[in-house]
Amino acid sequence: MLARRPFGSQARLLAVARDEWFALAREDWLEAFSHHPKIGDRDTLQKRFAATRQLSEREQAGVDGASDVVLDALAAGNRAYEEKFGYIFIVCATGKNASEMLGLLRSRLGNDPAVELRIAAAEQAKITEIRLERL
Repeated sequence: MLARRPFGSQARLLAVARDEWFALAREDWLEAFSHHPKIGDRDTLQKRFAATRQLSEREQAGVDGASDVVLDALAAGNRAYEEKFGYIFIVCATGKNASEMLGLLRSRLGNDPAVELRIAAAEQAKITEIRLERL
């Protein structure tokens, strides 16, 4: 990103960030995923991700007020997802409620690992774009 400065516009910055992201290797994506809290895991969010807590809390606001049944289902889904794919469930949570995220998690559990990795990377790209726009 630094080598491609100056960007000249926000649109150019976002385009370069997207290009750079999708040029990375699988291992780079997995490292980025590891720096996210699990959807609905407020305890870990506050402890492990204190530096970025405000960003994640805003993005995961749709989990606020979710029933224990939905939160428990998210926790179980997160475990199943991580078991199957080897990384946490990544979704651009902005604007989604807990039930919507749970539905996405459940539907993506059936994906082929290679397909799911691309979907997770695309979701991470959306998260990055939202964060860059807020800067």
